[in-house]
This record gives sequence, C-alpha cells and structure tokens, in this order.
Amino acid sequence: MAAARLAFLCRRVSAALKASRSLIIPQVPACTGFFLGLLPKSTPNVTSFHQYRLFHTTLSRRGLEEFFDDPKNWGQEKVKSGAAWTCQNMILTLEQEAKRQRLPMPSPEQLDKVADSMDALDKVVQEGEDALRLLQTGQERARPGAWRREIFGRIVWHKFKQWVIPWHLNKRYNRKRFFVMPYVDHFLRLECEKRARIKARKENLERKKAKILLKKFPHFAEAQKSSLV
Repeated sequence: MAAARLAFLCRRVSAALKASRSLIIPQVPACTGFFLGLLPKSTPNVTSFHQYRLFHTTLSRRGLEEFFDDPKNWGQEKVKSGAAWTCQNMILTLEQEAKRQRLPMPSPEQLDKVADSMDALDKVVQEGEDALRLLQTGQERARPGAWRREIFGRIVWHKFKQWVIPWHLNKRYNRKRFFVMPYVDHFLRLECEKRARIKARKENLERKKAKILLKKFPHFAEAQKSSLV
C-alpha cells in the first residue's frame, strides 16, 4: 500500500514539473532556433535565420526529474540492481565455446585484464566504504572485533557477534578459550625460533646469490663502488 502511494506521488510530481516547464518555456517554431521575443522589433529579415541551425554542447537538464527513480520501477516490490559484468560474461562465453569446439581461445589474456580491472573497481569501492566508516564510527574494520590470544597462543582477530542470551548463559561462547595454558609457552618460543631461522636462511641465501653475481660480473661491482663514492 505504501509503495502504491509513493508511486502515485512520484507520478503527480513529475506531471506537475512537466506542466510548469511547458508554461515557463515559450512556444517557438522548431525551424527558427531563436527566441523571437529576445530579438528587437526593428530587426530586419528575421525570416533569414530560418535557414540556419544552432549547434551547442550544453548538457541536457531535466530539472528535478533526474533525482527520481526510473518510472518503470515505481510501485515495484523488487528492483534488480548491481553492475552487469557484460565484458567478463562475454569473454567467459568465448572461452567456453572455444573449449567446446576444441579450439585455442583468441587472446586469452583478456580474462586477466578484466579480472585486474574488476579488482581495481572493488578496491576503489572498498576504500570509499572504509573512509566513510572511519568518519562515521572510527572503526578500521567493517565488523567490530578485538585482537585476542587463542588457546594455542596465537593472536587472532575475534569478530564480535550479537547473541540473544547473556554471555554467562551462552554455552557455545563459553566453549571458546581466550587464554593460554602455561605449558604452551615452550612451544611459542620454539615457533619464534623457527621463524627467526627461516628469516636468517633467506637472508644468507640472498647474500650468496649476490656474491655469485659479483664474481660473474665484476664490472657491476666497480660501477657500484664508483656510484657510492
């Protein structure tokens, strides 16, 4: 019922705008291209302008109608929205048809380009949403949460969730452990030692590769020394 009333109101407003526009704009013959009322009465040979046509590049202005939705959507309970990824669908159809005919797909790099462009669009939209959320709520993440230490000693991001019962009565929530037992500290130290060894191994490998390259190309080492001096 509310949707029908809203649709009726939109139609009435659009009709009123059209009627007011027709009253304000003077009716001028289509062949002239000039408002005759703007010309002085003593202008000779006004009919000579009839054979000319004006060219302008101004934007079309529809008044307040551009702020309303499409009249086709008025009164509809469900309106489809969202971007139709026509380019990606066309390329995927081409790929599937090439597979069906057992032929090589022409320029398969199009899929990667379209995927990169879509990722860029998603990043832009996500940045806008993050900026708006930071201005409104000051939260960095879309879903609020907190950094907590799990039972294995790892620090993870715990997402908050709404429950219909208090936390002390919620058995499912109470099964989650956000503390570390004393015997886990030994394994945490071993994990840190493992990470340090992996990092040191990578750095040593990079240094060895650099020494081998300097032996093969000594002129690069001389150029580097001269640039440092």
